[in-house]
Amino acid sequence: MSRLHQSRIADFQEVLGEPTVALAKLRDLCFSGIPFDGGLRCLCWKILLNYLPLEKSLWSSLLKKQRDLYSQFLKEMIIQPGIAKANLGVSREDVTLEDHPLNPNPDSRWNTYFKDNEVLLQIDKDVRRLYPDMAFFQRPTDYPCLLILDPQNEFETLRKRVEQTTLKSQTVARNRSGVTNVRSSSPLKTTPNSLSEYEVLPNGCEAHWEVVERILFIYAKLNPGIAYVQGMNEIVGPLYYTFATDPNSEWKEHAEADTFFCFTNLMAEIRDNFIKSLDDSQCGITYKMEKVYSTLKEKDVELYLKLQEQNIKPQFFAFRWLTLLLSQEFLLPDVIRIWDSLFADDKRFDFLLLVCCAMLTLIRDQLLEGDFTLNMRLLQDYPISDVHLILKKAKELQDSK
Repeated sequence: MSRLHQSRIADFQEVLGEPTVALAKLRDLCFSGIPFDGGLRCLCWKILLNYLPLEKSLWSSLLKKQRDLYSQFLKEMIIQPGIAKANLGVSREDVTLEDHPLNPNPDSRWNTYFKDNEVLLQIDKDVRRLYPDMAFFQRPTDYPCLLILDPQNEFETLRKRVEQTTLKSQTVARNRSGVTNVRSSSPLKTTPNSLSEYEVLPNGCEAHWEVVERILFIYAKLNPGIAYVQGMNEIVGPLYYTFATDPNSEWKEHAEADTFFCFTNLMAEIRDNFIKSLDDSQCGITYKMEKVYSTLKEKDVELYLKLQEQNIKPQFFAFRWLTLLLSQEFLLPDVIRIWDSLFADDKRFDFLLLVCCAMLTLIRDQLLEGDFTLNMRLLQDYPISDVHLILKKAKELQDSK
């Protein structure tokens, strides 16, 4: 380990060792990248995403409370509906009297159950192919959810729900412009031909992607206004991966609950990007995409005019960059490094706009020479993989304001 790396770790340990964490100092350190060692990144992300308070004495009671709350969510949203479904055979009569599968009443529990299944199928389709270039999400977790995987249980799990639901997938395709080509253009991420390549693990084990599925399903149930929109899987993936590979096993064991709350907090900040009706409002995605171009105009008017002249609109590429926090443009370790800087940004994702500008200016020569087709290909499948170069350029743009 280099001396510089050791001294950076020591800087982090010093800030995190105080009874009250100095947030400004921590942001400063995290902005330049957080070491993985000793679970530092996992801890810093939890603070930066407002999951852990700055007073360390509150941590253990808060974590206990939140993790118990998550168990409660599991019981209410996965176990109880599953038990009701499993008991149907036993108490058919009673159920049919007041509520039955064909009950048209919108308050019917069946109606809710079928609606949930549509959402579940969409989530299932998306999480099975999370980072297909990495084996991690297909591997079994060391901490399967015992509440759910207890071999004694007779209820219907999410896994069984997916197997039994034969709703046609096309009823659930709720795409939004730009996210539809999330996979097709990037050679980094090849998608296997069929879901059959993803064998479901034997009973008693569960793969990491199944844990992510559960997190997203519970989020959708608790946030009916937004529910699940394609692309959220790409936001939860890097968070869960980071927490589930925490070298500290006491934290790693609770990766599911901790990811859920950090994801919920992160979505509270970026959810407007996922809500189509807000696209054109000040908090919506259109406004942010235009901000990328107005910033580019300030920093590099020649490149800005070239893109305008070719009618390359920011929604052709910046929609995906901004909505998914660049999680589709780079390999996972690089995404995680970019997120260190994004989460540390006290203006909350203003820096993301500068990163997008930096990505454009770093390929300006190619863009100035290219025609529409060539340039679209460059932007849809970004050619520079050195994220340190991109972050350095973004920081220069920030300092030149």
